[in-house]
Amino acid sequence: MEKQLISIIVPVYNEENNIPELYDSIKKIKDSIPGTVEVIFIDDGSTDKSKVEIENIAKQDKDVKMIALGRNYGQTIAIASGIKNSKGEIIVTLDADLQNDPGDIPTLVGLINKGNDVVSGWRKKRMDPFFSRKIPSLIANSIISFVTGLKLHDFGCTLKAYRREFVDHLSIHGEMHRLLPAYCVLQGANIVEIPVNHFPRKHGKSKYGLSRTLKVLLDLLVIKFLLSYLSKPIYVFGGIAIFSFVLGAAINLFVVIRRIYLHGQWLSPLFFIGFSFWTLSVICLLLGLIAEVLVRLYFESGNKLTYKIKSKINL
Repeated sequence: MEKQLISIIVPVYNEENNIPELYDSIKKIKDSIPGTVEVIFIDDGSTDKSKVEIENIAKQDKDVKMIALGRNYGQTIAIASGIKNSKGEIIVTLDADLQNDPGDIPTLVGLINKGNDVVSGWRKKRMDPFFSRKIPSLIANSIISFVTGLKLHDFGCTLKAYRREFVDHLSIHGEMHRLLPAYCVLQGANIVEIPVNHFPRKHGKSKYGLSRTLKVLLDLLVIKFLLSYLSKPIYVFGGIAIFSFVLGAAINLFVVIRRIYLHGQWLSPLFFIGFSFWTLSVICLLLGLIAEVLVRLYFESGNKLTYKIKSKINL
């Protein structure tokens, strides 16, 4: 029986001093992973010698692959390119900064083999600055859990394992690699979260600041729409249209009552505000209908389904 292939995806940006040690750590645990392993380093436009370090390793080890991007696109694009060019049945993502522990990978893969679709790492004892990293992360994780309904402690931990079928055809941008578990929920994935090791950074410095939290929150708006309204956009636009129509009607009714009983003016700012809300309601309604047509074209043109079948019997 052929062994399953596990693809370890490692996005790299200016980590020349960490790559040799990271490779050694992965090499030590390869035999304890149930299956064969390919390691794919994605050089995300590094300006140091990261690319050279990866090339040297790849020349010595045929199981190590490298993708060199033309410039720095960001971690999400790097991970997406790694997934697209990988062949493994199980996808594991891992940071290159030595803060994730490759020793946790066999546990993650084992949990996938026990029937889970996604295993998410939780940096329970996180070795990062409290105010600049931990506090923003805590706030972002709370908001993401609330909006998506997926209760995870640590969406930001890169160390995760996925069953390939749930991430193979995803198109992700921005900071959406952090929201991959929520994308998988959209497809009916079974997700489990486990504590993983986390180490202080040895070499180099973090490439990310508080601005990343804001980007994640903006991407969260997209994932919320996809989770709740991808196949029924009229509910969003139609809801806004109804609210705007009712609000405009209430404002104009007030204008009429004020004119009749209080001898107020017809042509007042409130009169135009009320009609503006009516105009907005018509626009939103039309946008909703257009979105419904586009959604149907999207699903029908590529024979895509709005649902995912988990299993079949006698079919």
